[in-house]
Amino acid sequence: MNVEELVRDTLREQAAEQPSAEPGFADRVLGARRRRRVRRLAAVAMATAAVVTVSVGVPLLDSGGKDDVRPAGVIEQKDVHAHPDQSPPRDMIAAGDMALAAYYTTEVAARSETQGVAERTYHLLNPGTGRYEEDDRWSYVAVAPGMKRAAVLERQLPTKRIGLLDLRTRQVEAWITVDHGVGGLAFSPDGSRLVATGYAENPDLRVQTFGGLKDWMPEFGTDNRTGFHIVELASGKATWSATEPGDHLNFREDFAFGADGTTVWSRVVRGNSVRQYHDLRGEKIAAPAAERHLVWDALAGLSPDGRLAAGGLGREKGERTYTSLLDPRTGKEVGEVRGNGAMAWADDRRLITWERLPGSGTDTYRPRIVLVTIGSEKVVPLTGVREPNETLARTEWEPVFAER
Repeated sequence: MNVEELVRDTLREQAAEQPSAEPGFADRVLGARRRRRVRRLAAVAMATAAVVTVSVGVPLLDSGGKDDVRPAGVIEQKDVHAHPDQSPPRDMIAAGDMALAAYYTTEVAARSETQGVAERTYHLLNPGTGRYEEDDRWSYVAVAPGMKRAAVLERQLPTKRIGLLDLRTRQVEAWITVDHGVGGLAFSPDGSRLVATGYAENPDLRVQTFGGLKDWMPEFGTDNRTGFHIVELASGKATWSATEPGDHLNFREDFAFGADGTTVWSRVVRGNSVRQYHDLRGEKIAAPAAERHLVWDALAGLSPDGRLAAGGLGREKGERTYTSLLDPRTGKEVGEVRGNGAMAWADDRRLITWERLPGSGTDTYRPRIVLVTIGSEKVVPLTGVREPNETLARTEWEPVFAER
């Protein structure tokens, strides 16, 4: 199929898709898919014209002798930007439709002998230079799909204003004022809205615990959350929904959008942690059918085509770890893939995940971010190894992924 035929078929497919719910619903659901189609068409056109930029070569770990169900050819690796010699990364990390949009470290600033605040320092990807640049102005950053702008909160939490930051210029384009103090942010799948989680106190408070341990821990067993705002970015309008006290919530329990942007969810601890969903008016609801069996710690969630879901923390087999792949509508395990703690789907067949460095043993967990493929034992390192800190007052760098 040539480029013109692919474009024509894609346009026909889009024309045939008609919304079947309230106005705007289909646009929200299909927004991410349309962006992915455009990128795929562009990739085909670039390959046809033989104008392709090849990323740096990346070494592969032991394949384990299994065949890849989609053999990795030249085109398979052209959308991978890897720097396995960098931890934390200095240059862009990306694979497929996703990129490492930012990362942050935290360090506790003491307020008294027994109380402190875990303050984040972000490094944001500059889309112009392709490098991560420190920006210490913000307590919380959420990066929008497309990675051109981010939503930011100033240092003192909770705060009643949200900034919209241009990631290239690092200038705040606009401030949105809300009625209730917030401490967490997340974009909708199409990037048109934010859910801003409300808190009564700073959700990043830390306390000295366990007598003379002299180390900082999050405060547990206290419900600090008050509700959430849904912010429409085009108009700057925000609607507030108060939420009831939860079940043994941690001091920070942020809301995030569901897969189609019509719900929000957060973790609730009831023996085993589960996802509690709300509609956009704040009412508790059952999980959507496609998300009913997602676990709270499975950050990758649904695959782009909705056919698979990444499980939670992986299981060990010798020195290797594996993450379950689930049928999202039944919860049945239908396979597994290398890695431990899948963070994002690069596409329908590849996952970005943590993987323990071979030979590091189990006493010290030394992971790096890798790309894995369903049906294959091959592992493509994307970053260098993240070395553990020995104190809870300072944490290792944490990745923030966004669709590019």
